[in-house]
Amino acid sequence: MKRVVTLGEIMLRLSTPGYNRFVQSQDFDVNYGGGEANVCVSLANYGLDARFVTKVPKHEIGQSAVNALRRFGVDTDYISRGGDRLGIYFLETGASQRASKVIYDRAHSAIAEAVPEDFNWEEIFDGADWFHFTGITPALSEKAAKVTLEACKAAKKFGVTVSVDLNYRKKLWTPEEAGKVMETLMEYVDVCIGNEEDAELVFGISAEDTDITKGEINHNAYENVAKQLIERFNFKYVASTLRESYSASDNGWSALLYDGEKSWLSKKYDLRIVDRVGGGDSFASGLIYALVTGMKGQEAVEYAVAASALKHTIPGDFNLASREEVMTLMEGDGSGRVQR
Repeated sequence: MKRVVTLGEIMLRLSTPGYNRFVQSQDFDVNYGGGEANVCVSLANYGLDARFVTKVPKHEIGQSAVNALRRFGVDTDYISRGGDRLGIYFLETGASQRASKVIYDRAHSAIAEAVPEDFNWEEIFDGADWFHFTGITPALSEKAAKVTLEACKAAKKFGVTVSVDLNYRKKLWTPEEAGKVMETLMEYVDVCIGNEEDAELVFGISAEDTDITKGEINHNAYENVAKQLIERFNFKYVASTLRESYSASDNGWSALLYDGEKSWLSKKYDLRIVDRVGGGDSFASGLIYALVTGMKGQEAVEYAVAASALKHTIPGDFNLASREEVMTLMEGDGSGRVQR
C-alpha cells in the first residue's frame, strides 16, 4: 500500500446554515478541515496509507479535530500536541451572483507556533512514497515556514516524491513574502499544482488572454505558464485547475497537466456547486492518487478532475467520494441517476 504524508493545519470551520449571511445567523454548523488535511482524508478514502502531520492543542477542541481525521482512517500518530488554540475560520456560502465569504481567526494557532523539534521526520517518512504540502502552511508564520522547509529537506533525504499546491492566500501574506519563501521551497518539489492566480502572484508568471471572472480560458496560455514553471524549477509535472466562474453557484471545471514535453487537457464539467471549499484540495489528492498508483498523463488528469467535480457536491471541507464513484464519473456516467 502506498503511503502519503501531508503537513499542514487543520482548522475548526464554523459555517452559516444553508445560504444564510453572517449577520442573520443565530448558530453555525461545525466541521473540520484545511488544505493538507483535506488531501489526507481523500487519499485515505481511496485506500492509501494517509498520514497527517500537524500540531494541535491538548484540549478537547484539538482532540475533536484529530477525531474528525481518525473517523476516515487517517494516520494521526505523528500529530504533535501543544499550543494554546486551534485555528478557526468562518464561512458564509454564497449563491448565484453573491460570492462566498471567509473570515479567518487563526493567528498564533498551535501549528503556527510549532518548531522543527516537534516532529521526528525520520520516523514520519519511514516507508513513505509521497509528501504533500501547500503554500498556506509556510504563510502562517516564520516558524511554520521553517517547519515546512525541514520537512521538505527530510522528504528529499529519504527519496520521497514531493508535491506542492501553491494555494496563495492574500489574507496571510503579500506576493513578495510568498515569492521569497516559496522560491526556496521549490528546490525540493517534483510536482507543482496551482491555478493561474497562484503562478502570477507568487512567481510573477501570468496566463495571457484569460479572465476567469468572464469565463474566458486560454489553454495555450496555461500551457505556457506550466512550461515556464518547469524551466524555472525543474518540476516533473505541473498541473493547473481551470475554473470558469459563471456565478457562485455555477462553474466550469477542468484541468491541464504538463510534463515539459506534452500536455493533457481534461474534459470539462459544468458544476452546480453545493460547497466549493476543498475543491482544489480534492484535485490535488486525486492527482497524487493517480500518479502514485501509476496512472499516466490523460488518465491521471481525468481522475483528478472527476474527483474534484464530485467534491463540489459534498458539504464540508472533506471529499467523501470513493474511488469507485470517481472512476464511474471519469468513465462518463455523470447522469446523477439514483444508485439502486
